[in-house]
Amino acid sequence: MNTPRREVAAADALPADGVPAHTPVPLLNIANVLTVLRIVLVPVFLVALFADGGHSTFWRITAASIFALAAITDRIDGQLARKHGLVTDFGKMADPIADKALIGAALVGLSILGDLSWWVTGVIAARELGITLVRFAVLRHGVIPAGRGGKLKTLVQTLAIGLYLIPLPDGFAPVSATLMGLAVILTVATGLDYLIQAIRLRAGVGHTGVGHTGAGNAGAGNTSAGNTDA
Repeated sequence: MNTPRREVAAADALPADGVPAHTPVPLLNIANVLTVLRIVLVPVFLVALFADGGHSTFWRITAASIFALAAITDRIDGQLARKHGLVTDFGKMADPIADKALIGAALVGLSILGDLSWWVTGVIAARELGITLVRFAVLRHGVIPAGRGGKLKTLVQTLAIGLYLIPLPDGFAPVSATLMGLAVILTVATGLDYLIQAIRLRAGVGHTGVGHTGAGNAGAGNTSAGNTDA
């Protein structure tokens, strides 16, 4: 009979501890490709934003469309990474960089055009850059998963920027300003919360929801926006 031979072959394929080895995730995968695409879209977005003086209805709608497309890829690459286990070290680093580059470019561009106050851009940009640096600094100690506040912050930022990009009637100005104000509040509040968690993590203080990097918690290093937002 062939059954025992097949069982022996299967047993030989396992490591000595009986735990199957993990297949390395290829660097070139759909999640990483979408992340790189988002980075490439940033200069394309800026070209459209500043085209024809920066206040052409056609080009502003084009810029808003490119911004929306880039934001959507942020969600898609995360879903794919979670579903198919496409987590890589490159993705962990590139995904937050792509997110901050897109948001930062939009804010700076709007401020240069005079559509958004520079203090708003300064507060959000300083927070995002600071948290990105903190994230890399504590990466060796563990991963701080994003909470609902971080996800809500990113959503509100994206919606607020979208309203500023689209050439809406003046009557929508209070709505855009209110939403951007809420984005600033969430940006600062979630930034402080993330900083406190990072300090606790480095100090070795247990914190609910903080997962250490490793094979058992590979999902914590996901490239999704939901897991890199903070």
